Amino acid sequence: MLMNMKELLKIANEKNFAVPAFNISSYAMFNGIMEASEEANAPVIIAIHPDELSHVGTDFLASLRMKALQSNIPVCIHLDHGASFEQVIVAIQSGFTSVMLDGSSLPFEENIAVLKKVVEAAHAVDVSVEGELGTIGSTDSQAEAGTETIIYTDPEDAEKFVKESGVDTLAIAIGTCHGIYPKGVKPELKLDLLKKIKEKVTIPIVLHGGSSNPDKEIGESVNLGVNKINISSDIKAAYYVKMRDVLQDESLREPNTIEPPCIAAMKEVAHHKIKLFQADGKASLY
Repeated sequence: MLMNMKELLKIANEKNFAVPAFNISSYAMFNGIMEASEEANAPVIIAIHPDELSHVGTDFLASLRMKALQSNIPVCIHLDHGASFEQVIVAIQSGFTSVMLDGSSLPFEENIAVLKKVVEAAHAVDVSVEGELGTIGSTDSQAEAGTETIIYTDPEDAEKFVKESGVDTLAIAIGTCHGIYPKGVKPELKLDLLKKIKEKVTIPIVLHGGSSNPDKEIGESVNLGVNKINISSDIKAAYYVKMRDVLQDESLREPNTIEPPCIAAMKEVAHHKIKLFQADGKASLY
């Protein structure tokens, strides 16, 4: 079942669970995430960042859409961290069912203005829109862009932002970072702030930078109303750590020999996240 994110997260918001948004950058990774989600009977969001999209190409979307349409679980194909109106329009034309315009670094009113423009274009063709208020940190240069200083989402601003922009989902900043946290760095989410935002905002709440955060905090954020959590670094790390191990055998050269153990390692992480987010079995609700 191919859906936009508004449709997908409406059920998650009503039933109080979170749908994982797994960032993929190859067809092998996509297949593995779909297998894990179908095995868990869980809805899934396939997220692709513009850097990942430039790697796989927009023609990649046709195969993703075909597999999603044939699947018995709900699937959303989402542009993660779109940087401009033009980039978002290309994504819509390419077959994404959901797009994000990340205006978090813009002044408040400018962020709203550009999102209103995106919402008008996207909603006309049944594509959902995610906006972001506040900033996500960054742990290293390989991760998605972030800021050195986290600007936390203000609950009052969030209420106005949602009302005036017309977005379908809201990504908030409560202390997460993109990437894998270095040793000695302890992430800490402001769960009290999440509670206050949830009191002001009724649309689904999104948590970016969900990799390598303690399970206890992430699990509690789901209990408190987060409906989408982005996972990129954790699944990629599992995939490529295993690949380095496999490639110690220098005689190997065939992808169908090298990649299956890597997919299996990634799926193990994916299954853990699906269960942590309480999404397992929830495809039956759709």
